Amino acid sequence: MGQKILVIDDDTDLCRLLRNNLEQEGYSVRTCHDGKTGLKELQSTDYQLVVLDIMLPLKNGYEVLEKIREESVVPVLMLTAKDSEGDKVSGLRMGADDYLTKPFANSEFLARVSSLLRRYTVFNAANLSNRYVTAGKLSVDKLGHAVYKDGILLELTAKEFDLLLFFAQHQGQVFTKKQIYRAVWKEEYAFDDNNIMVHIRRLRKKIEDNPENPEYILTVWGVGYKFGGGMG
Repeated sequence: MGQKILVIDDDTDLCRLLRNNLEQEGYSVRTCHDGKTGLKELQSTDYQLVVLDIMLPLKNGYEVLEKIREESVVPVLMLTAKDSEGDKVSGLRMGADDYLTKPFANSEFLARVSSLLRRYTVFNAANLSNRYVTAGKLSVDKLGHAVYKDGILLELTAKEFDLLLFFAQHQGQVFTKKQIYRAVWKEEYAFDDNNIMVHIRRLRKKIEDNPENPEYILTVWGVGYKFGGGMG
């Protein structure tokens, strides 16, 4: 099965043509004919490319693109019947990766698709190694916003995740409560020691084998905390 491409366009004849041409190149293709259905399909399946028309019923292409960019870096090739520089600029500013004005030659369309998929593959390969921060038994997935211990998913709150990620990215460094608060809460420190201590206590219960004798989040008496990396 080839790379998965989703085509969202209300022109059913064009969808059929694009699907046939893409499948002949070895791609796996699904088509949708309105914005709402397209977004629903994107939530259910992992696609490597989206071909997106601007003029769509229910949700237009700009609205669909905005939703996509809230959650994904999947490449988006926008299509439109309008030969307007303004449409092109708007789409690119909102996060589209490329742009084609109808009508277009099949050869150009396939070339754009191939180029976007190649760039996306290289991008993913370059960033995959930076996606995870590991320490001892813990693996922190920065993109997936998830933490695993011995391969088992841990249930952390958003703030607990942010706190753990901050520590894991600065293993061995000692931080004061003021520095931790500014980095994780993104606010000026209000001498709210209890807030930090409560979050660290809860986090220890979830990530430590023995919260009373922690291996990851270590107290540095008189200074603050540091991340020990689970090495004991």
